[in-house]
Amino acid sequence: MIPFNNRFHGHSSLNYVYRNGKTLHSRFFVVKITPNKYRKNTRIAVVVSKKIFKSAVRRNRVRRRVYEYLRLQLDKFNNVYDVVVIITSGEVLNLPYDDISNQLAQLFDQARLLK
Repeated sequence: MIPFNNRFHGHSSLNYVYRNGKTLHSRFFVVKITPNKYRKNTRIAVVVSKKIFKSAVRRNRVRRRVYEYLRLQLDKFNNVYDVVVIITSGEVLNLPYDDISNQLAQLFDQARLLK
C-alpha cells in the first residue's frame, strides 16, 4: 500500500481530477493526471468500478496489484501530480504483473511523468 500522504482523501479531489485532468487510454487502463502546485507529495488513486467486478475481493486484488506498481514508482515522479488510474477491463485480474507494469509504464511515458 502507498503511504497515507500519497493517497486521495475525499471525493471532491477526485472530481477535480476527473474534470480537469489530462486523460490517457490503454486497453485496460485510463489514467487521469493533473499537476498540483499546492501539495508537496504526489497523490494517487486506483478506481475499480462495480461494473467491472461485482466482487469486492476481485476489485481489491486488482487495486492492490496496481498500487504495488505505483508504490515502486513514487520516488521517480518528476513533479507533484494528482494521478487517478481507472481500470476499464475485467481482464486485468488474469494478467501477469509484468503486463500490468508494462502497460502503466507506457502510459506514464506518454505523459512524461517519470524521470
